[in-house]
Amino acid sequence: MRSIVRLMVLALPFAAIPCVALAEPMTFDAALERAAREAPSLAASTAGVDATRSAAIAAGRLPDPTIDLGVQGFPVSGPTAGSFTRNDFTMTTIGLSQQFPNPAKRRAQRERAQADIGVAEAGVAIEAQNVRLETALAWVDLYYAKRRLAQLQVLDQSLGDLQATVAARLASGSARPSAALEPDQLRAAVGDRRSELTADVAKAQARLVRYTGDPQADVFGDPPSLEVDRARLMAGIFALPRLKALDAGVSAAEADTELARADKRPDWRVSTSYGRRDPAFGDLVSVGVSIDLPLFAKRRQDPKIAARASEAEQARLMRSAGERELVAALDGDLADHMMHHQRLMNARNTLVPLAKRRAELDMASYAAGKLDLGSALLSTLALAEAEVDALAREADVARDAIRINFTYGPITDEGVRP
Repeated sequence: MRSIVRLMVLALPFAAIPCVALAEPMTFDAALERAAREAPSLAASTAGVDATRSAAIAAGRLPDPTIDLGVQGFPVSGPTAGSFTRNDFTMTTIGLSQQFPNPAKRRAQRERAQADIGVAEAGVAIEAQNVRLETALAWVDLYYAKRRLAQLQVLDQSLGDLQATVAARLASGSARPSAALEPDQLRAAVGDRRSELTADVAKAQARLVRYTGDPQADVFGDPPSLEVDRARLMAGIFALPRLKALDAGVSAAEADTELARADKRPDWRVSTSYGRRDPAFGDLVSVGVSIDLPLFAKRRQDPKIAARASEAEQARLMRSAGERELVAALDGDLADHMMHHQRLMNARNTLVPLAKRRAELDMASYAAGKLDLGSALLSTLALAEAEVDALAREADVARDAIRINFTYGPITDEGVRP
């Protein structure tokens, strides 16, 4: 009966987590591959690129021709008012005109369209990087949350054995009656901790479901072992999606500047028309050319050119600032990674062994009647917390390695390991 109860206690945390028991496990690589296929935000960004490419086809093309239909010279007063045939002025006309923007303007429009494509493609790369990073972090968080929760079950087992010892000592009269309550108090404290870890599991699983689209997403296998090499990361920092996006912004701003400069060059229009009159007077044909005259450039085109040039300079400065920001962020993340690694080594080499040794000594003192049960139980709880904390520190190190490599490293064909 006691074994059955213990199995039920061990199953409770996992029963509280939706779909954990039925979840489909995924390796780290499989989760990334599924997220790349299923993430709606990535598909939306890709559709945006397709739209931009389609719009670029029309950039720099000649405008559609214009057809003109009209009546000219129709009398509204005098002896021939209202007549189409009693005067030699009235005629019906049909004409065709075509506008020809200057070549510099059309070239700038094409360059602007290509810059828009670059901006859209950079947006897809940034979103792909974000999806990979968030999926990887969700997978690692779920992996370590489940490990921490499982580690807490060990304390439940030891509490069951301790409860039997307390009962025996109460029966023999060697323990005070209030000692029977202390295991239950500790079990309640462990229950609170278990609730926190159960929530961590549920939240990490929800994030993994969000990016993979699998409603029963779960982890399988071990997390990747990623090395952090600053020299390699710095060598490829110029190819990062964020800087590519800033480069595309510079290209767009420069294209806008050229488009503004092109306004100082005249556009022109060619038109022709055919006028039909009364047969007694004969028909007419007209041909003409009209040319824009940008005569007031100092008040019209030049201010716009100066504004676009300032925006281009702003884009270049933002690109430079973005590069510095990335380098500073990388060094900051590397410092955090080193700190977390040192904390992990301290936990593994010092804190956990000391907590384990103290728990063993306190339980031995309790068995010998030299220490009260409450103190011994606190040492046991401290050991469990130390082991759970060590797993949390290990998770921090793994998260740092993933964040650094997935944020500052290139995306390879394998999709995982830079």
